[in-house]
Amino acid sequence: MIRAFLAIELPQELRTALAAIQQDLKRRLERTVDRHVRISWVRPASMHLTLKFLGDTGDDSIEPLRVAIDQVVSAHRAMPMPLERRGAFPRPQAPRVLWVGPSESWEQGHEAQRLAALHRAVEGCCRAANFAPEERSFSPHLTLARIKGGERQVGQTLAQSGLLEWPATIGTLPVEAIAFMKSELRQTGSVYTKLWECRLAPRAV
Repeated sequence: MIRAFLAIELPQELRTALAAIQQDLKRRLERTVDRHVRISWVRPASMHLTLKFLGDTGDDSIEPLRVAIDQVVSAHRAMPMPLERRGAFPRPQAPRVLWVGPSESWEQGHEAQRLAALHRAVEGCCRAANFAPEERSFSPHLTLARIKGGERQVGQTLAQSGLLEWPATIGTLPVEAIAFMKSELRQTGSVYTKLWECRLAPRAV
C-alpha cells in the first residue's frame, strides 16, 4: 500500500522561475508581518499540478490504473498552460494558500476546456478503479505557500502592496504527460517519486 496521486510535472526552467517569485514574495512579506505569522513555502522541486489525489493505493491497483489512463489520455492532445496570475485561497483577505495559475481569459478559452476534459477523463478512470470521486471542482494552479497562522496579517500586506495584482508572466507549463506519483512523508517533508507516466498525443502543428 502506498499513498499516491496523479499530476503533471514541471520542467526545470519553470521551477527556477517559481523559486524566484517565492523569494520575492518572501522578502516583501517578511518586511511587514510579525513573528506570529507562519508560512510554509513549497519547495520548487516538489511543485506539480495535481490532477487527482488517490490516497492509499494497493499495489494490485497500480498497473490496471496505468493501462486505463494510458488508453484514455492518448486521445487527448498536449497543450500549453501559461502561468500569468497570482492568487490566494480561499480569499485574499485571509489567505490559506498562495498560488500561481493561468489568467482568467485563458480559463474561459478553448485550451482550458481541453484541460478540463482531460481531468474528467482521468477522474472517470479513477472512479472505475474504485477511487473516491473528487468533491472539489478542478482548479489548475501551483501552490507557492501555505499560511499556517496570521492569515489576516498576510491578507493586509497583500492588499497594501498589490502583490496579487502585479502582472506576472511566469512561464508556461507544458501539459504533455500524466505522472503517477508515490508520496512519502519524511522528517524533512514529503518526498515524491514517479512510478510511471502516460503521455498525451503530440500537439497539432
